[in-house]
Amino acid sequence: MSTSINNITIRKAETTKIDSVDFENLAFGNIFTDHMLVCDYKNGAWGNPVIQPYAPFLLDPSAKVFHYGQAIFEGMKAYKDTDDDIWLFRPDQNFERFNKSAVRLAMPEVPETVFIDGLKQLIATDKEWVKNGTDSSLYIRPFMIATEAGVTASPAQSYRFMIILSPAKSYYSGEVKVTIAEHYSRAANGGIGAAKAAGNYSGQFYPTKLANEKGFQQIIWTDDTTHTTLEEAGTMNVFFRINDTLYTAPTSERILDGITRKSLIDLAKRENINIEVRPVLVNELLEAANNGTLKEIFGAGTAAVVSPISGFNYRDNYYELPKQENSIASQLKQKLNAIQYKLAEDTFNWTVKI
Repeated sequence: MSTSINNITIRKAETTKIDSVDFENLAFGNIFTDHMLVCDYKNGAWGNPVIQPYAPFLLDPSAKVFHYGQAIFEGMKAYKDTDDDIWLFRPDQNFERFNKSAVRLAMPEVPETVFIDGLKQLIATDKEWVKNGTDSSLYIRPFMIATEAGVTASPAQSYRFMIILSPAKSYYSGEVKVTIAEHYSRAANGGIGAAKAAGNYSGQFYPTKLANEKGFQQIIWTDDTTHTTLEEAGTMNVFFRINDTLYTAPTSERILDGITRKSLIDLAKRENINIEVRPVLVNELLEAANNGTLKEIFGAGTAAVVSPISGFNYRDNYYELPKQENSIASQLKQKLNAIQYKLAEDTFNWTVKI
């Protein structure tokens, strides 16, 4: 059956696979809901979005996404409160960042009526997949790829924007040990580090593999020229607590403007936690580790929200962080989750009801 709401065509799946899903044992990002949103850009204009059954689709082998890497994405979540209402968290920020990424990769900007309205309608269509409980959420992956056929080295003339949904449990990464980068770089000035481009992530896989082989789960990336300034941790923004002050790097052409990052900064300010947004030097971290003033390091991102780091390696020296009761990382995560699940007042007006 096909219906239309606000120029969004909805083609419902004949059957649902929800009954075959074990929602208590979900591997992150492996199970997807019954429907997806698709919207194509051709002849200089966006068509009307379609919500249709989740399924593979065909692309020409010469599609430019395969050859020149025009691919961007976002990561978001939806949450269900105790009244069974579903909420998005700061979707306007994801929308704005998505289009900044599009501009940087010479791709067309996606209209708000497609991105935001389409997302809301897609979640409403698959609302049964959003489960109750503060350990459950719906991970949202909007993305866009170049679909034009041909291997000419130039921006494509046709694109496909899509949104897919994946039920998720709380993301526990266990004890995270990291190593500080001395040679490889995540991004460079003038590059695409501030865009959520697919190629940013593939470029990290090899140095991360080398780190894994040495017993470290992630890398703390440093600046590309001197490797003396701390920037990100794996695929997350990173915070450092020295004494009772939090430090995190400012955004730049190399550092992603993380939505969890900026939310934690605002929360810290509201809670009167000392926080400084400024470049943090490797030598500062080493000095703090050696004199006992380094208390915490944690990553911040959509999937894990906050990911505490237990220790770091630099030039074959390993520094274990002290165990913290009532850590700032856990405090901020609890307060952010409380807003996302509507268990606390949203004083920032970050949440948007579906």
